[in-house]
Parts: sequence; C-alpha cells; structure tokens
Amino acid sequence: MADASQIREHMEVVSADDHHVGRVDHVRGAEIELAGLDLQAMGQHHLIPLSWVDWVDDKVHLNLSRDDAKDRWTKAN
Repeated sequence: MADASQIREHMEVVSADDHHVGRVDHVRGAEIELAGLDLQAMGQHHLIPLSWVDWVDDKVHLNLSRDDAKDRWTKAN
C-alpha cells in the first residue's frame, strides 16, 4: 500500500492498464474519495481503498484494471 501522504487533491488516478479512473477529491482514512464531477464518476463520488494503490508519482497508479476498479468501487454517502 502506498503512503497516503503522497496523495494530493485533484491527482489523476490511473489503472494498471493505464486508463483514467478518476481524480482524487480527498483521502479519508484508508480510502480515496474520487471527485463526482469527473466523467468516469457519472456525477457520483466513489471510494477506493488505499490497498489498490500500487505507487504514486504525479498520478495515483492502481494495481488493478479500470474495469475491475469500476466493478469494485463503492459509492460515497
């Protein structure tokens, strides 16, 4: 799991297959909340666990495909 302190608001989140998954709204606990205004989000905030993060540079890189991430993310309340 990556260091959550490296993850910043508005960073792009990309999948292991190098597809756009979303943009970071903020980190809350052990999860990243993705911005609801992003095209991939379809107007909903979604949560992904930090355990999905493989590494962080100028983007947040996940260790699973975009389809897997979208199938497994949860909607934020």
